[in-house]
Amino acid sequence: MKFPLAAAVLALAAAPAFAADVAKGEKEFKKCKSCHMIVSDAGDTIVKGGKTGPNLYGVIGRAAGAVDGFRYSSALTDLGAAGVVWDEASLAEYITDPNAYASAQGVSGRTKMSFKLKKGSEDVAAYLASLAQ
Repeated sequence: MKFPLAAAVLALAAAPAFAADVAKGEKEFKKCKSCHMIVSDAGDTIVKGGKTGPNLYGVIGRAAGAVDGFRYSSALTDLGAAGVVWDEASLAEYITDPNAYASAQGVSGRTKMSFKLKKGSEDVAAYLASLAQ
């Protein structure tokens, strides 16, 4: 009897604490569009936004600091040089606290991103992942 209970506890511990919600992420992205736009590779505007930050279309699966022609901070280009490729988990962690994320990866210096998304970062990452599928 102890084994099924232990297995259930382990399964719950290994499961994510919550599921990312693409619809909520789309709503939360409104906070990001003052700096970032989302424009498909074909040139279709998905979200009209600022140009302070890079286009976030296809960011999931892209190396950090890798949009041609965009002037990244040295911290972001160093992340890319260190092999960081954005997936949903790493992007969600990054947008929660960009400088802390870079530091945790062993990168010195600061990113240009001063905004911290304290809630909903997993949803935003799921939304961005859904766009380039």
